[in-house]
Amino acid sequence: MQVSVETTSGLGRRMTVGVPSQNLESKIQQRLAEAQKTLRIDGFRPGKVPMREVNRRFGPAVRNEVLGDLMRDSFLKAVQQEKIEPAGMPQFEPKTVEDGKDFEFIATFDVFPAIELAGFEAINVEKLTAEVGDTDVDTMIETLRKQRASWEAVEAAAASGDRVNIDYEGFKDGEAFAGGSAKGQELVLGSGSMIPGFEDGLIGQSAGAETTLKLSFPEDYHAEDLKGAAVEFKVTVNTVQRQQLPEVDAAFMEGFGVKDGDDEKFRAEVRKNMTRELKNATTAKVKEQVMDGLVKAHDFDVPAALVSGEVQRMRQQMLQQFGGGQQFDPSMLPEELFKDQAERSVRLGLVVREIIEKNEIKADADKVRARIEEIAEQYEEPKEVINYFYGNQQQLQQVEGAVLEEQVVDLVLAKAAVVEKTVSYEEATARPQGGQ
Repeated sequence: MQVSVETTSGLGRRMTVGVPSQNLESKIQQRLAEAQKTLRIDGFRPGKVPMREVNRRFGPAVRNEVLGDLMRDSFLKAVQQEKIEPAGMPQFEPKTVEDGKDFEFIATFDVFPAIELAGFEAINVEKLTAEVGDTDVDTMIETLRKQRASWEAVEAAAASGDRVNIDYEGFKDGEAFAGGSAKGQELVLGSGSMIPGFEDGLIGQSAGAETTLKLSFPEDYHAEDLKGAAVEFKVTVNTVQRQQLPEVDAAFMEGFGVKDGDDEKFRAEVRKNMTRELKNATTAKVKEQVMDGLVKAHDFDVPAALVSGEVQRMRQQMLQQFGGGQQFDPSMLPEELFKDQAERSVRLGLVVREIIEKNEIKADADKVRARIEEIAEQYEEPKEVINYFYGNQQQLQQVEGAVLEEQVVDLVLAKAAVVEKTVSYEEATARPQGGQ
Protein backbone atom coordinates (compact mmCIF):
# COMPACT_ATOMS: atom_id res chain seq x y z
CA MET A 1 0.00 0.00 0.00
CA GLN A 2 1.49 3.31 -1.16
CA VAL A 3 0.94 6.31 1.13
CA SER A 4 1.94 9.96 0.82
CA VAL A 5 1.03 12.77 3.21
CA GLU A 6 1.15 16.54 2.74
CA THR A 7 0.32 19.38 5.12
CA THR A 8 -2.44 21.69 3.84
CA SER A 9 -2.65 23.97 6.89
CA GLY A 10 -1.53 24.01 10.51
CA LEU A 11 -3.44 20.85 11.42
CA GLY A 12 -4.77 19.91 7.98
CA ARG A 13 -3.43 16.87 6.21
CA ARG A 14 -4.00 15.45 2.73
CA MET A 15 -3.20 11.76 2.44
CA THR A 16 -3.04 9.90 -0.89
CA VAL A 17 -3.36 6.13 -0.59
CA GLY A 18 -2.82 3.59 -3.34
CA VAL A 19 -4.31 0.10 -3.01
CA PRO A 20 -3.46 -2.77 -5.41
CA SER A 21 -6.36 -3.28 -7.80
CA GLN A 22 -6.52 -7.02 -7.09
CA ASN A 23 -7.50 -6.22 -3.51
CA LEU A 24 -10.45 -4.19 -4.73
CA GLU A 25 -11.56 -6.64 -7.40
CA SER A 26 -11.29 -9.67 -5.11
CA LYS A 27 -13.44 -7.98 -2.47
CA ILE A 28 -16.06 -7.01 -5.08
CA GLN A 29 -16.22 -10.57 -6.43
CA GLN A 30 -16.42 -11.97 -2.89
CA ARG A 31 -19.30 -9.64 -2.03
CA LEU A 32 -21.15 -10.52 -5.25
CA ALA A 33 -20.66 -14.25 -4.58
CA GLU A 34 -22.16 -13.82 -1.12
CA ALA A 35 -25.14 -12.00 -2.63
CA GLN A 36 -25.59 -14.74 -5.26
CA LYS A 37 -26.18 -17.37 -2.57
CA THR A 38 -29.29 -15.67 -1.19
CA LEU A 39 -30.53 -13.71 -4.19
CA ARG A 40 -34.07 -14.42 -5.43
CA ILE A 41 -34.99 -13.38 -8.97
CA ASP A 42 -38.02 -14.56 -10.92
CA GLY A 43 -37.06 -17.25 -13.40
CA PHE A 44 -34.12 -18.54 -11.40
CA ARG A 45 -33.89 -20.98 -8.51
CA PRO A 46 -32.55 -19.54 -5.20
CA GLY A 47 -28.77 -19.47 -5.30
CA LYS A 48 -28.65 -20.29 -9.05
CA VAL A 49 -28.77 -16.74 -10.47
CA PRO A 50 -25.93 -16.43 -13.04
CA MET A 51 -23.06 -14.24 -11.89
CA ARG A 52 -23.38 -12.04 -14.99
CA GLU A 53 -26.97 -11.24 -13.96
CA VAL A 54 -25.91 -10.55 -10.38
CA ASN A 55 -23.16 -8.27 -11.65
CA ARG A 56 -25.49 -6.49 -14.08
CA ARG A 57 -28.06 -5.73 -11.43
CA PHE A 58 -25.94 -5.11 -8.37
CA GLY A 59 -22.37 -4.61 -9.58
CA PRO A 60 -22.27 -0.76 -9.37
CA ALA A 61 -23.89 -0.65 -5.91
CA VAL A 62 -21.64 -3.40 -4.55
CA ARG A 63 -18.60 -1.69 -6.06
CA ASN A 64 -19.42 1.61 -4.29
CA GLU A 65 -20.04 -0.23 -1.04
CA VAL A 66 -16.72 -2.07 -1.27
CA LEU A 67 -14.93 1.15 -2.20
CA GLY A 68 -16.28 2.83 0.94
CA ASP A 69 -15.21 -0.08 3.15
CA LEU A 70 -11.82 -0.31 1.47
CA MET A 71 -11.13 3.40 1.89
CA ARG A 72 -11.98 3.28 5.59
CA ASP A 73 -9.94 0.14 6.24
CA SER A 74 -6.97 1.34 4.19
CA PHE A 75 -7.04 4.74 5.88
CA LEU A 76 -6.84 3.16 9.34
CA LYS A 77 -3.86 1.05 8.24
CA ALA A 78 -2.21 4.07 6.59
CA VAL A 79 -2.37 6.31 9.70
CA GLN A 80 -0.93 3.48 11.78
CA GLN A 81 1.83 3.02 9.22
CA GLU A 82 2.62 6.75 9.16
CA LYS A 83 2.16 7.13 12.95
CA ILE A 84 -0.45 9.86 12.50
CA GLU A 85 -3.28 10.52 14.95
CA PRO A 86 -6.29 11.91 13.06
CA ALA A 87 -8.75 14.11 14.91
CA GLY A 88 -12.12 12.85 13.73
CA MET A 89 -13.08 10.96 10.60
CA PRO A 90 -11.68 12.14 7.24
CA GLN A 91 -13.38 13.11 4.02
CA PHE A 92 -12.73 10.55 1.27
CA GLU A 93 -12.38 11.27 -2.44
CA PRO A 94 -11.75 8.43 -4.92
CA LYS A 95 -8.94 9.47 -7.26
CA THR A 96 -8.51 6.55 -9.64
CA VAL A 97 -11.16 3.87 -10.21
CA GLU A 98 -10.25 2.08 -13.44
CA ASP A 99 -10.30 -1.61 -14.22
CA GLY A 100 -6.85 -3.17 -13.98
CA LYS A 101 -5.29 -0.11 -12.34
CA ASP A 102 -4.36 0.39 -8.71
CA PHE A 103 -7.07 2.13 -6.76
CA GLU A 104 -6.12 5.53 -5.34
CA PHE A 105 -8.06 7.78 -3.01
CA ILE A 106 -7.47 10.99 -1.08
CA ALA A 107 -8.31 11.46 2.59
CA THR A 108 -8.38 14.97 4.04
CA PHE A 109 -8.43 15.37 7.81
CA ASP A 110 -7.04 17.25 10.80
CA VAL A 111 -4.50 15.89 13.23
CA PHE A 112 -4.31 16.54 16.95
CA PRO A 113 -2.15 19.55 17.80
CA ALA A 114 1.17 19.19 19.59
CA ILE A 115 0.55 20.80 22.99
CA GLU A 116 3.31 22.26 25.11
CA LEU A 117 1.94 22.54 28.62
CA ALA A 118 2.35 25.94 30.24
CA GLY A 119 3.34 26.36 33.86
CA PHE A 120 0.48 26.32 36.32
CA GLU A 121 2.05 28.96 38.58
CA ALA A 122 0.33 31.81 36.69
CA ILE A 123 -3.15 30.42 37.33
CA ASN A 124 -4.93 32.38 40.08
CA VAL A 125 -7.57 30.64 42.17
CA GLU A 126 -9.76 32.02 44.94
CA LYS A 127 -10.78 29.18 47.24
CA LEU A 128 -13.89 29.92 49.29
CA THR A 129 -14.29 28.42 52.75
CA ALA A 130 -17.45 28.57 54.83
CA GLU A 131 -19.29 26.78 57.61
CA VAL A 132 -22.92 25.78 58.05
CA GLY A 133 -24.07 27.68 61.13
CA ASP A 134 -27.28 27.37 63.15
CA THR A 135 -28.62 30.54 61.51
CA ASP A 136 -27.96 29.04 58.08
CA VAL A 137 -29.94 25.94 59.08
CA ASP A 138 -32.80 28.16 60.29
CA THR A 139 -32.80 30.03 56.97
CA MET A 140 -32.80 26.77 55.00
CA ILE A 141 -35.75 25.41 57.00
CA GLU A 142 -37.69 28.60 56.21
CA THR A 143 -36.81 28.13 52.54
CA LEU A 144 -38.10 24.54 52.69
CA ARG A 145 -41.33 25.80 54.30
CA LYS A 146 -41.79 28.33 51.48
CA GLN A 147 -41.23 25.61 48.86
CA ARG A 148 -44.14 23.68 50.39
CA ALA A 149 -46.34 26.68 51.10
CA SER A 150 -49.99 26.85 50.06
CA TRP A 151 -51.96 29.87 48.86
CA GLU A 152 -55.18 30.95 50.54
CA ALA A 153 -57.57 33.67 49.41
CA VAL A 154 -57.75 36.70 51.72
CA GLU A 155 -60.05 39.73 51.88
CA ALA A 156 -57.15 42.03 52.77
CA ALA A 157 -55.44 44.50 50.45
CA ALA A 158 -52.59 42.97 48.43
CA ALA A 159 -49.09 43.29 49.85
CA SER A 160 -45.65 42.45 48.48
CA GLY A 161 -45.29 38.67 48.39
CA ASP A 162 -49.01 38.08 47.84
CA ARG A 163 -50.29 36.38 44.72
CA VAL A 164 -52.99 38.09 42.71
CA ASN A 165 -55.14 36.80 39.88
CA ILE A 166 -55.71 39.59 37.35
CA ASP A 167 -57.20 40.52 34.01
CA TYR A 168 -55.44 43.35 32.19
CA GLU A 169 -55.25 45.15 28.87
CA GLY A 170 -52.54 47.55 27.71
CA PHE A 171 -53.02 50.66 25.58
CA LYS A 172 -50.53 52.83 23.72
CA ASP A 173 -51.79 56.15 22.39
CA GLY A 174 -55.30 54.93 23.17
CA GLU A 175 -54.95 51.76 21.10
CA ALA A 176 -54.59 48.23 22.48
CA PHE A 177 -51.19 46.78 21.54
CA ALA A 178 -50.29 43.21 20.69
CA GLY A 179 -49.25 41.01 23.60
CA GLY A 180 -50.45 43.54 26.16
CA SER A 181 -53.47 41.71 27.54
CA ALA A 182 -54.28 38.60 29.57
CA LYS A 183 -57.11 37.10 31.58
CA GLY A 184 -56.77 35.09 34.77
CA GLN A 185 -53.00 35.62 35.05
CA GLU A 186 -51.37 34.66 38.35
CA LEU A 187 -48.78 37.18 39.51
CA VAL A 188 -46.67 37.23 42.70
CA LEU A 189 -46.16 40.87 43.70
CA GLY A 190 -42.49 41.69 44.05
CA SER A 191 -41.36 38.92 41.70
CA GLY A 192 -40.26 41.38 39.02
CA SER A 193 -42.17 39.46 36.35
CA MET A 194 -43.78 42.58 34.85
CA ILE A 195 -42.35 45.90 33.68
CA PRO A 196 -41.27 48.36 36.42
CA GLY A 197 -44.19 49.89 38.31
CA PHE A 198 -46.80 47.29 37.32
CA GLU A 199 -46.55 45.16 40.45
CA ASP A 200 -46.04 48.15 42.74
CA GLY A 201 -49.25 49.64 41.36
CA LEU A 202 -51.25 46.63 42.56
CA ILE A 203 -50.03 46.77 46.15
CA GLY A 204 -52.94 47.94 48.32
CA GLN A 205 -55.57 46.71 45.85
CA SER A 206 -58.22 44.22 47.02
CA ALA A 207 -60.19 41.54 45.19
CA GLY A 208 -62.69 43.16 42.83
CA ALA A 209 -60.72 46.37 42.45
CA GLU A 210 -60.26 48.00 39.05
CA THR A 211 -57.36 50.34 38.45
CA THR A 212 -55.43 52.03 35.65
CA LEU A 213 -51.63 51.97 35.74
CA LYS A 214 -49.78 54.67 33.81
CA LEU A 215 -46.33 53.27 33.06
CA SER A 216 -43.45 53.34 30.58
CA PHE A 217 -41.64 50.42 29.02
CA PRO A 218 -37.88 50.22 29.63
CA GLU A 219 -35.62 51.73 26.97
CA ASP A 220 -34.01 48.32 26.43
CA TYR A 221 -37.29 46.41 26.04
CA HIS A 222 -37.08 43.64 23.44
CA ALA A 223 -40.03 44.86 21.31
CA GLU A 224 -38.82 47.76 19.18
CA ASP A 225 -42.20 49.56 19.04
CA LEU A 226 -42.52 49.54 22.85
CA LYS A 227 -39.04 50.70 23.86
CA GLY A 228 -39.53 53.62 26.25
CA ALA A 229 -43.21 53.89 25.25
CA ALA A 230 -45.74 55.49 27.61
CA VAL A 231 -48.67 53.10 28.10
CA GLU A 232 -51.72 52.50 30.27
CA PHE A 233 -52.82 49.17 31.71
CA LYS A 234 -56.42 48.68 32.79
CA VAL A 235 -56.31 46.00 35.49
CA THR A 236 -59.01 44.06 37.33
CA VAL A 237 -57.95 42.21 40.50
CA ASN A 238 -59.91 38.96 40.66
CA THR A 239 -58.43 37.45 43.83
CA VAL A 240 -55.73 38.11 46.41
CA GLN A 241 -53.96 35.11 47.91
CA ARG A 242 -51.49 35.00 50.76
CA GLN A 243 -48.82 32.39 51.30
CA GLN A 244 -49.45 29.99 54.19
CA LEU A 245 -46.32 28.28 55.49
CA PRO A 246 -46.61 24.73 56.88
CA GLU A 247 -45.70 24.00 60.48
CA VAL A 248 -42.41 22.20 61.10
CA ASP A 249 -44.15 19.16 62.55
CA ALA A 250 -43.81 15.39 62.21
CA ALA A 251 -45.65 15.34 58.87
CA PHE A 252 -43.37 18.06 57.48
CA MET A 253 -40.21 16.30 58.69
CA GLU A 254 -41.32 12.97 57.24
CA GLY A 255 -41.15 14.53 53.79
CA PHE A 256 -37.39 14.83 54.32
CA GLY A 257 -36.82 11.30 55.59
CA VAL A 258 -37.11 11.98 59.34
CA LYS A 259 -39.99 9.72 60.34
CA ASP A 260 -40.13 10.08 64.14
CA GLY A 261 -40.66 13.86 64.24
CA ASP A 262 -37.43 14.45 66.17
CA ASP A 263 -36.46 18.11 65.71
CA GLU A 264 -32.75 17.52 66.34
CA LYS A 265 -32.61 14.67 63.83
CA PHE A 266 -34.38 16.88 61.30
CA ARG A 267 -31.94 19.75 61.80
CA ALA A 268 -29.03 17.29 61.56
CA GLU A 269 -30.39 15.98 58.26
CA VAL A 270 -30.80 19.51 56.90
CA ARG A 271 -27.27 20.39 58.03
CA LYS A 272 -25.85 17.27 56.36
CA ASN A 273 -27.49 18.16 53.05
CA MET A 274 -26.31 21.76 53.33
CA THR A 275 -22.76 20.60 54.08
CA ARG A 276 -22.82 18.43 50.97
CA GLU A 277 -24.16 21.33 48.91
CA LEU A 278 -21.46 23.60 50.33
CA LYS A 279 -18.71 21.16 49.41
CA ASN A 280 -20.07 20.68 45.90
CA ALA A 281 -20.46 24.44 45.35
CA THR A 282 -16.97 25.41 46.53
CA THR A 283 -15.38 22.51 44.66
CA ALA A 284 -17.21 23.48 41.47
CA LYS A 285 -16.07 27.11 41.76
CA VAL A 286 -12.45 26.09 42.23
CA LYS A 287 -12.67 23.70 39.29
CA GLU A 288 -14.19 26.41 37.08
CA GLN A 289 -11.32 28.79 37.89
CA VAL A 290 -8.72 26.09 37.22
CA MET A 291 -10.28 25.17 33.90
CA ASP A 292 -10.57 28.83 32.86
CA GLY A 293 -6.91 29.27 33.77
CA LEU A 294 -5.87 26.28 31.69
CA VAL A 295 -7.76 27.59 28.65
CA LYS A 296 -6.21 31.06 28.93
CA ALA A 297 -2.71 29.63 29.39
CA HIS A 298 -2.79 27.54 26.19
CA ASP A 299 -3.18 28.98 22.72
CA PHE A 300 -3.13 26.56 19.79
CA ASP A 301 -5.18 25.62 16.73
CA VAL A 302 -7.99 23.19 17.45
CA PRO A 303 -9.14 20.51 14.98
CA ALA A 304 -12.14 21.72 12.98
CA ALA A 305 -13.71 18.24 13.01
CA LEU A 306 -13.72 18.16 16.81
CA VAL A 307 -15.25 21.65 17.01
CA SER A 308 -17.91 20.66 14.50
CA GLY A 309 -18.74 17.56 16.53
CA GLU A 310 -18.97 19.60 19.74
CA VAL A 311 -21.26 22.13 18.03
CA GLN A 312 -23.55 19.30 17.00
CA ARG A 313 -23.55 17.88 20.54
CA MET A 314 -24.45 21.30 21.96
CA ARG A 315 -27.25 21.70 19.41
CA GLN A 316 -28.74 18.37 20.45
CA GLN A 317 -28.38 19.29 24.13
CA MET A 318 -30.25 22.55 23.59
CA LEU A 319 -33.06 20.71 21.78
CA GLN A 320 -33.39 18.31 24.70
CA GLN A 321 -33.45 21.14 27.23
CA PHE A 322 -36.20 22.95 25.40
CA GLY A 323 -38.17 19.86 24.44
CA GLY A 324 -37.39 19.89 20.73
CA GLY A 325 -38.71 16.81 18.99
CA GLN A 326 -37.39 14.81 16.06
CA GLN A 327 -39.30 17.10 13.71
CA PHE A 328 -36.83 19.90 14.55
CA ASP A 329 -33.58 19.84 12.58
CA PRO A 330 -30.64 20.71 14.89
CA SER A 331 -28.82 22.34 11.97
CA MET A 332 -31.46 25.08 12.01
CA LEU A 333 -29.74 26.43 15.13
CA PRO A 334 -26.95 28.74 13.85
CA GLU A 335 -23.42 27.46 14.37
CA GLU A 336 -22.42 30.92 15.62
CA LEU A 337 -24.49 30.33 18.76
CA PHE A 338 -22.17 27.54 19.85
CA LYS A 339 -18.84 27.95 18.06
CA ASP A 340 -16.93 29.96 20.69
CA GLN A 341 -18.05 27.69 23.51
CA ALA A 342 -17.37 24.60 21.37
CA GLU A 343 -13.80 25.76 20.61
CA ARG A 344 -13.24 26.43 24.32
CA SER A 345 -14.56 22.98 25.23
CA VAL A 346 -12.35 21.24 22.66
CA ARG A 347 -9.28 23.24 23.69
CA LEU A 348 -9.86 22.45 27.37
CA GLY A 349 -10.43 18.77 26.63
CA LEU A 350 -7.15 18.54 24.71
CA VAL A 351 -5.21 20.30 27.48
CA VAL A 352 -6.69 18.06 30.18
CA ARG A 353 -5.93 14.99 28.06
CA GLU A 354 -2.32 16.15 27.68
CA ILE A 355 -1.98 16.71 31.44
CA ILE A 356 -3.34 13.22 32.12
CA GLU A 357 -0.98 11.60 29.61
CA LYS A 358 2.13 13.58 30.58
CA ASN A 359 1.61 12.90 34.28
CA GLU A 360 0.36 9.32 33.74
CA ILE A 361 -2.71 9.97 35.87
CA LYS A 362 -5.06 7.07 36.49
CA ALA A 363 -8.44 7.27 38.16
CA ASP A 364 -7.81 6.62 41.87
CA ALA A 365 -9.90 3.56 42.82
CA ASP A 366 -10.44 4.80 46.38
CA LYS A 367 -11.68 8.18 45.15
CA VAL A 368 -13.98 6.47 42.66
CA ARG A 369 -15.40 4.35 45.48
CA ALA A 370 -15.84 7.40 47.71
CA ARG A 371 -17.65 9.30 44.94
CA ILE A 372 -20.02 6.39 44.31
CA GLU A 373 -20.72 6.00 48.04
CA GLU A 374 -21.44 9.73 48.27
CA ILE A 375 -24.01 9.39 45.50
CA ALA A 376 -25.44 6.21 47.00
CA GLU A 377 -26.02 7.65 50.48
CA GLN A 378 -28.75 9.88 49.05
CA TYR A 379 -30.87 6.80 48.30
CA GLU A 380 -32.81 4.45 50.58
CA GLU A 381 -30.79 1.40 49.51
CA PRO A 382 -27.16 2.57 49.16
CA LYS A 383 -25.74 -0.92 48.61
CA GLU A 384 -27.99 -1.47 45.59
CA VAL A 385 -26.83 1.84 44.09
CA ILE A 386 -23.16 0.95 44.66
CA ASN A 387 -23.66 -2.46 43.01
CA TYR A 388 -25.44 -0.77 40.11
CA PHE A 389 -22.49 1.52 39.41
CA TYR A 390 -19.93 -1.29 39.58
CA GLY A 391 -22.13 -3.48 37.40
CA ASN A 392 -22.66 -0.82 34.74
CA GLN A 393 -19.48 -0.06 32.81
CA GLN A 394 -20.82 3.13 31.23
CA GLN A 395 -21.88 4.62 34.57
CA LEU A 396 -18.59 3.57 36.17
CA GLN A 397 -16.60 5.23 33.38
CA GLN A 398 -18.51 8.48 33.91
CA VAL A 399 -17.55 8.49 37.59
CA GLU A 400 -13.94 7.61 36.72
CA GLY A 401 -13.88 10.51 34.25
CA ALA A 402 -15.13 12.91 36.93
CA VAL A 403 -12.49 11.64 39.37
CA LEU A 404 -9.77 12.05 36.73
CA GLU A 405 -10.79 15.70 36.32
CA GLU A 406 -10.64 16.14 40.10
CA GLN A 407 -7.11 14.73 40.10
CA VAL A 408 -6.11 17.14 37.33
CA VAL A 409 -7.54 20.03 39.36
CA ASP A 410 -5.56 18.87 42.42
CA LEU A 411 -2.38 18.69 40.34
CA VAL A 412 -2.88 22.25 39.07
CA LEU A 413 -3.79 23.58 42.52
CA ALA A 414 -0.53 22.24 43.93
CA LYS A 415 1.34 24.77 41.76
CA ALA A 416 -1.25 27.52 41.18
CA ALA A 417 -1.49 30.78 43.13
CA VAL A 418 -4.29 29.94 45.56
CA VAL A 419 -5.86 32.48 47.91
CA GLU A 420 -8.31 31.28 50.55
CA LYS A 421 -11.26 33.50 51.44
CA THR A 422 -13.69 32.90 54.29
CA VAL A 423 -17.26 33.79 53.34
CA SER A 424 -20.80 33.08 54.46
CA TYR A 425 -22.64 29.91 53.49
CA GLU A 426 -24.94 31.97 51.26
CA GLU A 427 -22.05 33.55 49.36
CA ALA A 428 -20.19 30.27 49.03
CA THR A 429 -23.19 28.48 47.52
CA ALA A 430 -24.45 31.37 45.37
CA ARG A 431 -24.43 30.77 41.65
CA PRO A 432 -22.41 33.30 39.63
CA GLN A 433 -24.50 35.84 37.74
CA GLY A 434 -25.28 34.51 34.30
CA GLY A 435 -24.26 30.98 35.39
CA GLN A 436 -26.26 27.81 35.11
